[in-house]
Order: sequence, then structure tokens, then C-alpha cells
Amino acid sequence: MILLIAPDLQKGDEIRVIAPSRSLTIVRDEIFNKALCYLEHQGFHVTFSKYSREIDDWNSSSIQSRVDDIHEAFLDDNVKAILTAIGGFNVNQILEHIDYEIIRQHPKILCGYSDITALLSAVYAKTGLVTYDGAHFSTFGFEIEPEYTQKTFFDCVMNNDSLTLKPSQNAKEYTVIQQGTCEGTIIGGNLCTLNLLQGTQFMPQADDIVLLIEDDNIMGDYFIYEFDRNFQSLLQAYGKDKIKGVVFGRFDDSCNMSADVINRIISDKLPKNIPVLFGVDFGHVFPMITFPIGGRVRMEVTANPIIEIYNH
Repeated sequence: MILLIAPDLQKGDEIRVIAPSRSLTIVRDEIFNKALCYLEHQGFHVTFSKYSREIDDWNSSSIQSRVDDIHEAFLDDNVKAILTAIGGFNVNQILEHIDYEIIRQHPKILCGYSDITALLSAVYAKTGLVTYDGAHFSTFGFEIEPEYTQKTFFDCVMNNDSLTLKPSQNAKEYTVIQQGTCEGTIIGGNLCTLNLLQGTQFMPQADDIVLLIEDDNIMGDYFIYEFDRNFQSLLQAYGKDKIKGVVFGRFDDSCNMSADVINRIISDKLPKNIPVLFGVDFGHVFPMITFPIGGRVRMEVTANPIIEIYNH
């Protein structure tokens, strides 16, 4: 696969907001206005796709509407970056209807997280375009350590320099589960969503995978059990020999995830010589980093872990 890197975002560029999962309509006015004001204040021209506010019984819109908005955003030469409005549950419905040649011929920054994991992964798998797991448009409307989220987003999409991760004030520090060093291709995002792609043409592949994995609590008291079996399934899909390292994100308190739980989850699943970190700033909590799907990461996991991320 030939790797594609979208041109860097620059001040004055147009950012298109699309809604390939849930509708923009469900984003609260307060959050919408704060996000729009912030991005415009930073010097960007923000536009919204034709069907971004269309909404149906699933709080989404038709497959055709969502696909049309994606095609139009990539075909519009004025658009330099595409942000998803918000996550949801059904973006995998549209994957087989996308014309990936349009995306390949017009590579652009595409960023979002949660359910958008399926779209990001499919685009990378089908075109080689590096995509970005990170802020939705709506993310910029939240005020939990916003400077951290903003800085890591722009550091990732506005230059080709490496990004050395540092814990946010909320995270305080990363937790070392297993020490080691590795370098590899970043695959990951939302675990249960990524697993929806198993056995399809949309599952991203690499021979030197570093997993960056998170999940949200939609299972209540059964979250840990569900996460455990989903993680096992992902390892089986790729094969242990391809996994060079694992980074777990941060989890909502209701998930009851801890270093002890992570240790139990990986204890008989992963070799002892690959680095494993827990509590890095991505997932369904704020603040969050942005990282490139298909990009590269180098990790030195010791008492003072070093994580360097590259777009290519």
C-alpha cells in the first residue's frame, strides 16, 4: 500500500463539518456555538455539509445523504480538512457505498473518534490515506482542559514534525503495565467499533501494529467483560506476532478500569516483552490527543515513558 498524507492544515483554510454517524442536529446549541466560535477565532472558515442536519428515527440520516456529503467534501478543492460532527452507532452502514477513488485522488485531513473509528479505518485500509482519531467538531465546544485538546489536534494536523505526548493535568501520568520499546504502525481507536470491521475489506492491516485502544461504557456493569472479549477478538484477528505494543486510553469512571484490571486482561494474551501503557489521553473523556491512523509511533516504556507519534 502506498501511504498518502494529506496536506497540512493552514490558517485561513476551509474546514468542512460532516455527520456520517449521528446528525449535527443533536449537538447542543451551546456546544455548537462554542466550537464554531473557537475555530473561526483561530482563523478557519467553517462550513457544514448539505445533509449534516438531516435527522431520522436513528438520530442519523440516510446512507445516500451521508455518502453524498463525504464525496462532496473530498471533491471540493476549497476544503482542506473534514471534521465529523459527533459519533454514534451506524457509520459502518455507509462504508461499502463510498467511492474510495475520490478520496485517493483528493487526500484531505479527516478527523473524529468513537463510531468514526470505522470510517477512519476503512479510508486508511482502502486508500492508504492517513486519517486522524481525535476531535470531532463538537469536541471544540467542551471546556475540560480545552487547551490540551486544541494543541495536540493542531500539532498533529498543521505540521509534519513528530508529536511527543505528555500527560494532561487530568491524566497526571501514564501507567506502565509492561516495559519495553517498539516502533510500528498505529491502528486503533474505539475497540468495539474497530471489531465491527473484522472479516471485511475495511479492516486496516499492517505487519508491525501498535494498538491505541479505548472504549465507552454502553454495557453498564458488564463493561469489563465486554472489553476483555473484544480485546481478545482483536488480537486473534491480527495475530500476536504482528502486535508490537499496546496503548490503552483513559476510561470514564463508570467503566471501573484500572491498572489491575488491565493487567488481568492482558496477562495471558500478550507476550511479556512488548510495551503496554494505560491512561493515555484519548477515549471518551476530555481532554484528548489526536493521533494518525496509519501513522507511526515509537515508544520507550520505562519508569518515564516516551511516546513519539509521526504522521508517516
